[in-house]
Amino acid sequence: MSDGLFCHLGNIHQLSRARSRSISPENPTGGKGMGAMAEPDGQGPARDLGRGWKVRPYEVVEPGAVQLLADIEGPGCIQHIWMTPTGSWRWSILRVYWDDQEQPSIELPLADFFCSAWGSVDEFVPVVSAAICVNPGSAFNSYWPMPFRRRCRITLENLAPEKMTIFWQIDYALGEVGDDAAYLHAQFRRTNPLPYGDVYTILDGVRGRGHYVGTYLAWGVNNDGWWGEGEVKFHLDGDGEFPTICGTGTEDYFCGSYDFEDRKTRRYVPYNTPYAGLPHVRIPDGLYRSQQRFSMYRWHIPDPIRFEQDIRVTVQALGWRKGGKFLPLQDDIASVAWWYQELPTGEFPELPDRDSLEVI
Repeated sequence: MSDGLFCHLGNIHQLSRARSRSISPENPTGGKGMGAMAEPDGQGPARDLGRGWKVRPYEVVEPGAVQLLADIEGPGCIQHIWMTPTGSWRWSILRVYWDDQEQPSIELPLADFFCSAWGSVDEFVPVVSAAICVNPGSAFNSYWPMPFRRRCRITLENLAPEKMTIFWQIDYALGEVGDDAAYLHAQFRRTNPLPYGDVYTILDGVRGRGHYVGTYLAWGVNNDGWWGEGEVKFHLDGDGEFPTICGTGTEDYFCGSYDFEDRKTRRYVPYNTPYAGLPHVRIPDGLYRSQQRFSMYRWHIPDPIRFEQDIRVTVQALGWRKGGKFLPLQDDIASVAWWYQELPTGEFPELPDRDSLEVI
């Protein structure tokens, strides 16, 4: 690891030659001594105060437009991202490009990157974890370290038919990146509904050396009864039909047990921990919210899953029939896989269109 770019409690006391920088609408280039330089336009709230006050804290993104959030010349490492968007979070597409690649290494809706697929500006659901936090009222935070060598470019596309407003701040350090530092990747998938008898694929098509570090599932249930009997499986380095790593059930993989249930109240119990959580349990309200929906994260930070050549990750969708038999489910399942790997980035599946992303 390179000196000072990858900080944690164990080394926070150590001095470093890394240079701290931050990009926001008030300093869009992250340049040294170039923050708060915008001129009031004569209409805004800082018009009587002048330059140096709060003049441009956000940008408005037109329908169909792509907003450049950051374009950084490396080497360096993204250390923290904060943002708060208006509009539909599922229709706001985050992309991150490493080292002048044309293929993004991160491509997914903001909602799912920040473990908030079922949330909205009007419905705050906290996420409290080591890698992702969602704080009041709609503050998205990522603490994934994101090293890069030549260049980092981050964009946000607005798929919605209305304008959106985005506030953001990207905190990073410039300095040498070690030879053993890999690049963060994040990939979104959704199948709605899952065909009967199919296994849901969380990640496939990855080639090269790396390690898998996180899973997010947004699960919409289309049947009565318990839905989480399916096993999460990791096929590593040429595994065929049978995986190297196989769990014992969906709630078990997310570090819960027995249906995420409080046996006294007979209710699901939302939870947040540093490395695993069930932050959002949406219960039907008897009117327009007719479906149960669940939001789960699992970070393999203490236990990354290493691969040398390739990796494929799947989860079964299983409930129960009468008579003690499993029922393959046809649910609405969306996922994000996080992993680090060497470049180049392989081709991602085509992102679903706006209608197929929408939560209905």
